[in-house]
Amino acid sequence: MRKERHRTPLPPTEADGTVRPVRTHCPYCAYQCGMLVGAAASGKLTIAGDPDFPVNAGALCVKGWTAAETLSHGERLRAPLVRNAAGHLVPTDWATAIDRVAAGIRAIQRAHCRDAMAVFGGGSLTNEKAYLLGKLARVVLRTANIDYNGRFCMSSAAAAGLRAFGLDRGLPFPVSDIAGAEVILLVGGNVAETMPPIMRYFDAQAAAGGRLIVADPRRTTTVQRATLHLRLTPGTDAVLANGLLHVLIHERLIDEDYIRRRTEGFEALRAHVATYWPERVERLSGVPQADLMAAARMLGTARTALILTARGAEQQSQGVGNVLAFINLALAMGRVGMPFSGYGCLTGQGNGQGGREHGQKADQLPGYRRLDDKDARAHVAALWGVHAADLPAPGLSAAELLAAMGEDGGIHGLFVMGSNPVISAPNAIDVAARLKRLDLLVVSDFFLSETAELADVVLPSAQWAEEDGTMTNLEGRVLRRRRVVAPPAGVRTDLQIIHALARALGQPHGFSASPRAVLKELRTVTSGAPADYAGITPERITREKGVFWPCPSVRHPGTPRLFAERFPTRTGKARFHRVRHLSPAESPDAEYPFFLTTGRVLTHYQSGTQTRRVPQLLKASPEAFAEMHPAAARRLGIADGAALTIATRRGQASFRLRTTAGIREDTIFVPFHWAGAQSANRLTIDALDPISRMPEFKVCAARVAGNNDTQRTKHR
Repeated sequence: MRKERHRTPLPPTEADGTVRPVRTHCPYCAYQCGMLVGAAASGKLTIAGDPDFPVNAGALCVKGWTAAETLSHGERLRAPLVRNAAGHLVPTDWATAIDRVAAGIRAIQRAHCRDAMAVFGGGSLTNEKAYLLGKLARVVLRTANIDYNGRFCMSSAAAAGLRAFGLDRGLPFPVSDIAGAEVILLVGGNVAETMPPIMRYFDAQAAAGGRLIVADPRRTTTVQRATLHLRLTPGTDAVLANGLLHVLIHERLIDEDYIRRRTEGFEALRAHVATYWPERVERLSGVPQADLMAAARMLGTARTALILTARGAEQQSQGVGNVLAFINLALAMGRVGMPFSGYGCLTGQGNGQGGREHGQKADQLPGYRRLDDKDARAHVAALWGVHAADLPAPGLSAAELLAAMGEDGGIHGLFVMGSNPVISAPNAIDVAARLKRLDLLVVSDFFLSETAELADVVLPSAQWAEEDGTMTNLEGRVLRRRRVVAPPAGVRTDLQIIHALARALGQPHGFSASPRAVLKELRTVTSGAPADYAGITPERITREKGVFWPCPSVRHPGTPRLFAERFPTRTGKARFHRVRHLSPAESPDAEYPFFLTTGRVLTHYQSGTQTRRVPQLLKASPEAFAEMHPAAARRLGIADGAALTIATRRGQASFRLRTTAGIREDTIFVPFHWAGAQSANRLTIDALDPISRMPEFKVCAARVAGNNDTQRTKHR
């Protein structure tokens, strides 16, 4: 077995054997709360919120407080696994596992083509891992087909930001601006459950007399704190945005001077939204005219106003259009680039921002350079020591990549790092079947996830407190993840795994396993790019409690607020876009009479690979549930708390019924954290936004299943 290298020394210990607390960050969402993590002499980790980190100021949610539970969990993978001739996963040594992966990759690419081997990354990977994984795909495998699960999270908002502003950063302002906004419009987000520590800013905003408007089909925990709830029909977000702009224009609550100086394309938009009068908007969206007018007037008369979107608006087959329509609102009011104002997207995954900046997205090179840009290809290729012509073209997006598995001329091998598509991908029954058809499936993970259970080779990887690296939170602040304890014996970091694969495939250089060395290379490669990290060093991050990109030199202060003077477009102006609302790919009908929508709950995270293994969290939420209006449940003769099965045209899943008057009568909500028969993504549709290729997780047609549904869905 290869000798382990690049081990970081453990933090200093006290006389009693305890480890002094180390400043690091939570392994879950993009808020990236600061943590103080120490270890007792027994080895048990202790977690406290970091009171000196400005984003959370010591606050943590229940997932953060219990984050250490997964590190010593009994189901932790501690040796590589390979599938034997009998079809069982059995332990092996690292040399055998890496050799098997390398041989499998060579065989696939010889038998088919380079693009037959694909890579699927994750929005939880550090910046260094995301960068090196993209480099591995394009320099070593030379495959076009690399994408990641962030395609299921941020892609619609990213595409909209690029089109409107010329740049995508989730929040182009510090998160603290939330507290200073007189009015906030939050569209499709339940931050009180999905990002609880951010509520300190919403609470401060409310205490100062600020008002919160929430657009959501459900009366969520966040809605309960709102001034006004716009309970729209699922899939009508663009209708709502166009209607709000119609009212703003009609009542002369737009900023004509800002529009003239800093934007282009408004007159065409003005004519377009003239057709979205309040009566029509009510008919299409279900939002009463009075509420529409009240919301528009709140926004238009406020001195400062923020518009925030989240997955509810973005995870649709018209997600880009939805976001552009709300960006139109912010631009028309003259808010973008102003303090306590503008548009922002609430990023979901831990490194959802940095993960999409540095090359694991199908069409991007590091620093947000485009893979189809001739100059960008030449620049990055020169730094990587390869010919620009040898870099592949843009490949398939995540859902399209998964749909191509096992197809003639498609994907025959897949390397998954930091993702669990059997649970997280839409139309998951089909995804699982396709994974089984691959010639080679390799998964790097710290538990035997539902995807890893299907793998030919499983590589055990280090967790958050066992590695160094950098993360980029929802406001574009680059942070340090610090190692607190060593990984278990037999476990390697993902950087060490990438390093070993590159060596086994004939690339002994250029794939360091040292996070500091990889960050240094990333800084060089992103220099001059839109997401410029050139001036961001570990020392600066520590000293300044994070550094905002772009930061082109070590003397540059970083950029907490974007767009204050100009936009990074050809003309320096932001662009309005006419957004014509479209129906969802699938709407309710006589056979499937409900809208089905999905989302998160407080105590679980993403595919549940971590949180379903934490006893405190599992006790609080032990099983999946379906939320339905009491009147709808009565019509179906189903009592609150009863077991029920929900079916769509793709499959069915089982839930426990929760009735609530806070949801629309035509809508069912289910969380997506569970596996097997409780997996919500067995139901969701893989219809894609034509620009972002975002799947339509938030809208499809469903029914409460009867006795004949098993056969019905099986034979569709």
